[in-house]
Amino acid sequence: MCILTFVKPGISPNLDALRGGALANPHGHGYAVITAATITVGRGMDAEAVLNEFAAVRQQYPNSPALFHSRLATHGLRDVENCHPFVVGGDARTVLAHNGILPETVHPTQDDPRSDTRIAAEDFLPIHPFGSLDSWAGRERLERWLGTDKMVLLSVDPAYKHSAYIFNERLGHWDEGSWYSNHTYLPAEDGYWGYCEECGYFNDNPVGPHCSLCGFCADCLYSFPKCVCPSLDGEERYADLFDLETA
Repeated sequence: MCILTFVKPGISPNLDALRGGALANPHGHGYAVITAATITVGRGMDAEAVLNEFAAVRQQYPNSPALFHSRLATHGLRDVENCHPFVVGGDARTVLAHNGILPETVHPTQDDPRSDTRIAAEDFLPIHPFGSLDSWAGRERLERWLGTDKMVLLSVDPAYKHSAYIFNERLGHWDEGSWYSNHTYLPAEDGYWGYCEECGYFNDNPVGPHCSLCGFCADCLYSFPKCVCPSLDGEERYADLFDLETA
């Protein structure tokens, strides 16, 4: 499901929060910072390397909009090419990042290695299917298409009235000058807070390493009921979680 963070101009990003989001969403990371007349973008699979790079760029340009994204893959390969943000329509003056699962319109075909967001950025949104995003009607149409998903767009293209847009902003929340698309950046006492890699369910009150919906084990990465962790982390823990009887 990913986590998307927008950082307002003049705000220092909370790197610990971004680290927490990267831990819960480990399939690639990326950032964008408006740097004068251009947008500096960095992406990679190593969270700490990308975070350090982002922090350095942000320190140079503290008074412009910025975004950071950590991915939990649903469509497309788990590689750098599918890390957000994406250039819109091949024009490096505009980039976007997204949190959620987009409509089937932009789902990849069997032989397409791209993610749904990458397809939206490269093929779908450049044809302006919703009209101008600076109009109330265009914005409403895009947000209706997104459903419960969220999207951030940064641009230095004069065709846009603003340099930053948050779509479905109300579905995320603000925390000390940064906007977060969900709460997966927050620490959990036992370290298992976040979306299940197996079924995508958000475990906001985890019972150990096992997803409370499907039983997937975040420690051994086995699906229910094949957990190979020692005793209490295995059969007995499943029994406690799902009210099952053990032999």
